[in-house]
Amino acid sequence: MSYYDGYPRYESAAERKAKANKSLEKLKKKNPDIEPVIIEGRTLAKNWWGKSWNKNLESYADYRNRIARGKSYVQNKAVLDLKIFKGRALAKVQGSRVKPYDVEITIDALDNKRWEQIIELCNRRIDSLEQLIEGKFPKELEILFTDKKYGMFPSPQEIHFACSCPDWAYMCKHVAAVLYGIGSRLDNNPMLFFELRNIDGQELIRKSMEQKLESMLKNAGKKSKREIDIKDIGDIFGL
Repeated sequence: MSYYDGYPRYESAAERKAKANKSLEKLKKKNPDIEPVIIEGRTLAKNWWGKSWNKNLESYADYRNRIARGKSYVQNKAVLDLKIFKGRALAKVQGSRVKPYDVEITIDALDNKRWEQIIELCNRRIDSLEQLIEGKFPKELEILFTDKKYGMFPSPQEIHFACSCPDWAYMCKHVAAVLYGIGSRLDNNPMLFFELRNIDGQELIRKSMEQKLESMLKNAGKKSKREIDIKDIGDIFGL
């Protein structure tokens, strides 16, 4: 890496992309299971979960002036590897140095009380897992899910991160790139959101189906006892 007056030389987007591609090829030889973030075009997210994740991050003043630094990085394939686990994400990001930086992001589990309230408020409003994944649910649920106080998306106080780079800023561009990378992952697999928040997304479906079945039995003039065992509901609706 070359320097000018003690500072790293400015690298164009094309140079950063070329460096990232070179590092990616090296990493693939060492680790065939590497999972880079690839974003086609200028749109960072296209589906409801990815868009909502990014919108939530950008809505906080703590992040608004910093997270934009990561856009060009993630668009130029600098996030060489990103893996999402329960409550955390691990990534390698190509920066100005030859060796990629290690980034770790941890997210607090959703409060149990808040999760139970969300499940209750979803009362018969979600018909299938596909509907949940595609973000095709009533507008009031969109508002509920994304509400800053009562919703599911994490606040800055619930997101913790660390990067091996020498940048002492509150949020470096490598962390910002990974946060946008998570949005891209949610675009392709929304169920990873529930993994990050350490909650069971299918519980929303099961509860909604159970409530709907109870309502159907009641409307049919039948007692809403467990004529159908709860464990069989999943078989009936293909869950």
